[in-house]
Amino acid sequence: QVQLVESGGGLVQAGGSLRLSCVVSGRSFGNYNMGWFRQAPGKEREFVAVVRWSGGTPLYGDSVKGRFTVSRDNAKNTVFLQMNSLKPEDTAVYYCAATDYNTAQNLRVAGRYAYWGQGTQVTVSS
Repeated sequence: QVQLVESGGGLVQAGGSLRLSCVVSGRSFGNYNMGWFRQAPGKEREFVAVVRWSGGTPLYGDSVKGRFTVSRDNAKNTVFLQMNSLKPEDTAVYYCAATDYNTAQNLRVAGRYAYWGQGTQVTVSS
């Protein structure tokens, strides 16, 4: 069974930074496209970022582009989300997710991801 374990969330002031991590087990990490989503109370789950297993240029949601950076270390089975210049609007539960090996399109859509982590809370104070 594929398992994703997230860490790195917490409370920060506006303008600060956090780095989230997600460790994947159960299958070769290099075969997964790895994405990040977030969900605030009363709102739909929102696409944040994705990096493909094959590499290349990551994709970002409009609200985080220029502030967040996604990366991966295949040797350590880990994906990261570096979050800079945080705003109160970034407050949410952040989830990492992995696709099946043959999923290559529509990676901004949550339904394209087969495996999900438990989520980690990020709170940005004003």
